[in-house]
Amino acid sequence: MKKTILSIYLALCTLTLTAQNKTTTENNSIRIMSYNIHAGIGMDNKLDIERLADIINNYNPDIVALQEVDSVTNRINKKDMMSEFSSYTLMHGYFGAAIPHDGGKYGIGILSKEKPINKKQIKLPGREEARTLLMLEFENYYFFATHWSLTEADQIASARLVSKYASLLNKPVFFAGDLNASPESKPITELKKEWKILNNPQHCTFPSVSPNIVIDYILGYTAKGQGYSVIENKVIDEKVASDHRPIYADIIIHTKAENIIRTQPYIQNPEPTQMTIMWQTNVPCRSWVEYREENGDTKVARVMDEGMAKVNTTLNKVELTHLKPGTKYTYRVVSQEKTIYKPYYKEFGETATSNEYAFTTWDDKNTDFTAIIFNDIHRNHGLFNKLHEQIKDIKYDFVIYNGDCIDDANTEYEALYSIAHYNKMMNGAEIPGLYIRGNHEIRGAYSTELWNVIGKLGGTHTYTAFNYGDTRFVVLDCGEDKPDDHWVYYGLNDFSQYRKDQLDFLYKEQKSKEFKKAKKRVLLHHIPIFGENQNNNNPCKEIWEPTLAKGKYDVSINAHTHKFEYIPKNEKNNKYPVIIGGGSNENSATVMILKKEGTVLTLQTLNTKGESMLNLNL
Repeated sequence: MKKTILSIYLALCTLTLTAQNKTTTENNSIRIMSYNIHAGIGMDNKLDIERLADIINNYNPDIVALQEVDSVTNRINKKDMMSEFSSYTLMHGYFGAAIPHDGGKYGIGILSKEKPINKKQIKLPGREEARTLLMLEFENYYFFATHWSLTEADQIASARLVSKYASLLNKPVFFAGDLNASPESKPITELKKEWKILNNPQHCTFPSVSPNIVIDYILGYTAKGQGYSVIENKVIDEKVASDHRPIYADIIIHTKAENIIRTQPYIQNPEPTQMTIMWQTNVPCRSWVEYREENGDTKVARVMDEGMAKVNTTLNKVELTHLKPGTKYTYRVVSQEKTIYKPYYKEFGETATSNEYAFTTWDDKNTDFTAIIFNDIHRNHGLFNKLHEQIKDIKYDFVIYNGDCIDDANTEYEALYSIAHYNKMMNGAEIPGLYIRGNHEIRGAYSTELWNVIGKLGGTHTYTAFNYGDTRFVVLDCGEDKPDDHWVYYGLNDFSQYRKDQLDFLYKEQKSKEFKKAKKRVLLHHIPIFGENQNNNNPCKEIWEPTLAKGKYDVSINAHTHKFEYIPKNEKNNKYPVIIGGGSNENSATVMILKKEGTVLTLQTLNTKGESMLNLNL
């Protein structure tokens, strides 16, 4: 028992220390190993399973094909060899018996870090002894392991059988083992019709002491158009543990073009002369945008960072600049998978191209607009869909998400899940979506990274001001709804200072030429400073309101309380009307339509049934 515990401990230490030996930094690579272990008996005639396991651990493979594996035979002292390998390597172990032998069984095995979904074993031709093929299914690929006959006719028949079984599968297939055939032989030539050799067929694998032939292989099935990139392959210089040398290959499975782009593109940071196009891919890519004016020449804009194309990323953010105001542009996004990225060698896979979309740049001369405003969705997509149903027939120019719509995102996936849904429903590929931070966007492990997947309206801060025509929008961010020293924040917040910074911003903004020239002024922030239960201990009101009161705003649009409320001007000493959106259930949720026609600004508020809660001429 003590030895078992010690072995597990040593294996854990070995795995931790030797993971660096996996030379690739690609997180989507697979290290495949094949090793004929000679029944665990080394060239020194010693039976030592742990020695073999140490070799495997030193190279940290994801999956291993083992040949000449004994199971409870007399020559290995009735040991369950695959169970011992599993114990030493901390990998899942599977045995495929080929023949009875010496009081037990003899055949092949597979070790895998990932637990397989399914397992299957079939017979292969073998005149001198029966042979077998062990097949495991994993989430993203299949893995075949075998040890072929010594007879060429059997080998050719085995090659055809292996290819036949691979042709029936709908995932990439890897195949590894001792095939007892040289690279130029008829059986390997037969295999190469539908398989790519992934180890180096010029590097000999047998015998272990002074290898002079290649009979051990790692292959990938290619007959269905699957591509592979080999980052590294190697014959390990190990002379003693077996009569074969182990081999490995680091592989990237090429992603099919239709699986490269993860989200449809969505546009951010709209301005009269620029637009930002964002999208996510499933794998690291080099990406670009192809765009043009109507009847104009196509231009290309790439994802660049300090003069270098961004390649090792799945997040794509391309800024289109020097655009013409009030002009329609057609565009599509293109992403090509990056498979190998080395200092002096790079390789790329398939290329994915999106559908064509179109957007129109903003124009200060165009003073009319319609904006749709959501708030407090809290990732309730069913609720969002019901609100969308009420405005789906309205033509709108942009969408405002006034906080707590992404909501407590712990991962990039959680954030993108909501963003992608909103963009799909609101045509985010052609209509800009403007995200304002609510207090729930501040929570969750991904909160500080959230701006990777959406554009900050102000570029630098979560507060800003912008124009649509002659209407000035001022966006503020109150931060959290509890004091900074509340225990739930663990001392990580300093919104007291952030609110003071915004006071400086407000002071300058309200003195700016853009603010003073504006015909209409709209104030937007998630947490209200007026309304029910908002008058006591409201730090934003205390800091901002004396300055805001001088701003001559036409309306303040807020959220957070989950209760719709309309506060007419001067009702609570407010110098402008305040509308607070409802949410976050079907009984209280609202959607707003802010519309400007000529000199008239109106705001309509609807509930999930399409009933008008408010129709206000501002």
